Amino acid sequence: MAVNHANTQLSNPAPLDYATPPFPSLYWPYRAKPGVANYLYYSFDIWRHTLLWTLIVYAVFHLTVAAWAVLMQLGKGKHAWKYVWAIPLVYILLAGIEALLAGSIVGLILAAVYNAGYFRMSTWIPFIWSLINVLVLILSSFSIQGGL
Repeated sequence: MAVNHANTQLSNPAPLDYATPPFPSLYWPYRAKPGVANYLYYSFDIWRHTLLWTLIVYAVFHLTVAAWAVLMQLGKGKHAWKYVWAIPLVYILLAGIEALLAGSIVGLILAAVYNAGYFRMSTWIPFIWSLINVLVLILSSFSIQGGL
Protein backbone atom coordinates (compact mmCIF):
# COMPACT_ATOMS: atom_id res chain seq x y z
CA MET A 1 0.00 0.00 0.00
CA ALA A 2 1.54 3.30 -1.13
CA VAL A 3 1.28 6.39 1.06
CA ASN A 4 0.89 9.74 -0.68
CA HIS A 5 3.01 12.25 1.26
CA ALA A 6 2.28 15.11 -1.14
CA ASN A 7 -1.01 15.86 0.60
CA THR A 8 0.33 15.46 4.13
CA GLN A 9 0.08 18.63 6.14
CA LEU A 10 1.38 19.46 9.59
CA SER A 11 -1.16 20.37 12.19
CA ASN A 12 -1.46 23.85 13.57
CA PRO A 13 1.65 24.75 15.64
CA ALA A 14 -0.44 26.58 18.26
CA PRO A 15 -0.55 24.93 21.68
CA LEU A 16 -3.81 23.25 22.64
CA ASP A 17 -4.53 25.82 25.36
CA TYR A 18 -3.67 28.78 23.09
CA ALA A 19 -5.77 31.92 23.32
CA THR A 20 -5.07 34.92 21.14
CA PRO A 21 -3.34 37.60 23.25
CA PRO A 22 -5.22 40.87 23.53
CA PHE A 23 -3.91 43.89 21.67
CA PRO A 24 -1.16 45.20 22.18
CA SER A 25 0.33 42.40 24.36
CA LEU A 26 3.86 43.75 24.23
CA TYR A 27 6.29 42.35 26.79
CA TRP A 28 9.89 43.09 27.71
CA PRO A 29 11.73 40.60 25.48
CA TYR A 30 15.09 40.72 27.23
CA ARG A 31 15.25 37.75 29.59
CA ALA A 32 11.51 37.23 29.54
CA LYS A 33 10.27 34.85 32.19
CA PRO A 34 8.58 31.65 30.98
CA GLY A 35 4.93 32.24 30.21
CA VAL A 36 5.33 36.01 29.86
CA ALA A 37 6.02 36.09 26.13
CA ASN A 38 3.01 36.42 23.83
CA TYR A 39 2.90 34.84 20.41
CA LEU A 40 0.59 34.94 17.41
CA TYR A 41 -0.18 31.80 15.43
CA TYR A 42 -3.20 32.52 13.24
CA SER A 43 -3.23 34.60 10.05
CA PHE A 44 -6.13 36.77 11.17
CA ASP A 45 -4.38 37.65 14.44
CA ILE A 46 -1.13 38.51 12.66
CA TRP A 47 -2.98 40.68 10.15
CA ARG A 48 -5.06 42.40 12.86
CA HIS A 49 -2.07 43.22 15.10
CA THR A 50 -0.08 44.54 12.13
CA LEU A 51 -2.99 46.65 10.89
CA LEU A 52 -3.73 48.12 14.33
CA TRP A 53 -0.10 48.99 15.02
CA THR A 54 0.24 50.54 11.56
CA LEU A 55 -2.90 52.63 12.11
CA ILE A 56 -1.59 53.86 15.46
CA VAL A 57 1.94 54.66 14.27
CA TYR A 58 0.73 56.36 11.07
CA ALA A 59 -1.77 58.46 13.07
CA VAL A 60 0.92 59.60 15.53
CA PHE A 61 3.35 60.57 12.78
CA HIS A 62 0.73 62.28 10.61
CA LEU A 63 -0.72 64.23 13.56
CA THR A 64 2.79 65.37 14.50
CA VAL A 65 3.35 66.66 10.97
CA ALA A 66 -0.12 68.25 10.94
CA ALA A 67 0.66 70.04 14.22
CA TRP A 68 3.87 71.33 12.67
CA ALA A 69 1.94 72.57 9.62
CA VAL A 70 -0.58 74.35 11.85
CA LEU A 71 2.22 75.96 13.86
CA MET A 72 3.74 77.28 10.62
CA GLN A 73 0.52 79.21 10.03
CA LEU A 74 0.86 81.21 13.27
CA GLY A 75 2.66 84.13 11.63
CA LYS A 76 0.47 84.31 8.52
CA GLY A 77 -2.30 86.40 10.03
CA LYS A 78 -5.97 85.77 10.69
CA HIS A 79 -6.82 84.98 7.06
CA ALA A 80 -4.70 81.80 7.14
CA TRP A 81 -6.51 80.53 10.23
CA LYS A 82 -9.77 80.36 8.31
CA TYR A 83 -8.72 77.10 6.63
CA VAL A 84 -6.03 75.79 8.98
CA TRP A 85 -8.51 73.54 10.83
CA ALA A 86 -8.68 71.34 7.73
CA ILE A 87 -4.99 70.39 7.88
CA PRO A 88 -5.28 67.81 10.71
CA LEU A 89 -8.46 66.36 9.18
CA VAL A 90 -6.83 65.85 5.79
CA TYR A 91 -3.67 64.42 7.35
CA ILE A 92 -5.54 61.93 9.55
CA LEU A 93 -7.72 60.84 6.60
CA LEU A 94 -4.62 60.23 4.50
CA ALA A 95 -2.94 58.42 7.40
CA GLY A 96 -5.92 56.09 7.72
CA ILE A 97 -5.97 55.24 4.02
CA GLU A 98 -2.20 54.73 3.84
CA ALA A 99 -2.16 52.65 7.04
CA LEU A 100 -5.05 50.49 5.85
CA LEU A 101 -3.21 49.66 2.64
CA ALA A 102 0.28 49.27 4.10
CA GLY A 103 -0.84 47.43 7.25
CA SER A 104 -3.04 45.01 5.34
CA ILE A 105 -0.45 44.19 2.70
CA VAL A 106 2.42 43.75 5.17
CA GLY A 107 0.21 41.89 7.65
CA LEU A 108 -0.97 39.40 5.05
CA ILE A 109 2.58 38.84 3.77
CA LEU A 110 3.84 38.30 7.34
CA ALA A 111 0.99 35.88 8.02
CA ALA A 112 1.74 33.93 4.85
CA VAL A 113 5.46 33.67 5.60
CA TYR A 114 5.07 32.70 9.25
CA ASN A 115 2.29 30.21 8.55
CA ALA A 116 4.18 28.64 5.65
CA GLY A 117 7.08 27.90 8.00
CA TYR A 118 4.85 26.94 10.95
CA PHE A 119 6.53 29.64 13.05
CA ARG A 120 5.14 31.48 16.01
CA MET A 121 5.29 35.26 15.83
CA SER A 122 6.19 37.48 18.74
CA THR A 123 3.75 40.32 19.30
CA TRP A 124 6.68 42.70 18.79
CA ILE A 125 6.98 41.82 15.08
CA PRO A 126 3.81 43.67 13.95
CA PHE A 127 4.93 46.73 15.94
CA ILE A 128 8.39 46.66 14.35
CA TRP A 129 6.88 46.33 10.87
CA SER A 130 4.60 49.30 11.49
CA LEU A 131 7.70 51.36 12.28
CA ILE A 132 9.34 50.06 9.09
CA ASN A 133 6.25 51.12 7.14
CA VAL A 134 6.52 54.67 8.49
CA LEU A 135 10.24 54.80 7.74
CA VAL A 136 9.56 53.76 4.14
CA LEU A 137 6.88 56.45 3.94
CA ILE A 138 9.31 59.08 5.26
CA LEU A 139 12.07 57.97 2.88
CA SER A 140 9.74 58.01 -0.10
CA SER A 141 8.72 61.61 0.70
CA PHE A 142 12.20 62.87 -0.23
CA SER A 143 13.09 63.45 -3.85
CA ILE A 144 16.08 61.21 -4.37
CA GLN A 145 17.69 60.77 -7.75
CA GLY A 146 16.70 57.25 -8.79
CA GLY A 147 14.95 56.70 -5.46
CA LEU A 148 11.77 54.83 -4.65
